[in-house]
Amino acid sequence: MEKGTKEGIFKKYVIFQTGGKQYQAIPGKTLAVEKLNGNIGDSLEFSEVLFRKTSEGKFEFGKPYLKDVVLKASIVKQTKGPKIIVFRHKRRKKQRTKKGHRQPLTVIRIESI
Repeated sequence: MEKGTKEGIFKKYVIFQTGGKQYQAIPGKTLAVEKLNGNIGDSLEFSEVLFRKTSEGKFEFGKPYLKDVVLKASIVKQTKGPKIIVFRHKRRKKQRTKKGHRQPLTVIRIESI
């Protein structure tokens, strides 16, 4: 890319919702989202698209979702997130609990918008 050109500045992307959270999807990008059912290599479709940028200066907003917009992705791997330590105690009562938690995640690759 040469200096002064606008190539690379414009990115076509969407904002979609899954697992109660919102993510930005760019073609070719990998994301770790809440656990989804499926095996490695399976393809997924997300229809809960909230926002889409299609060209320079052109945007589409959903109310709440865009109609006829489907995001296609594939599962890269099923994994777990980092370990979270939950420690609770009540002072002067000799009551302590220590628990660990690892959130299951699905890593997906965005194929097309």
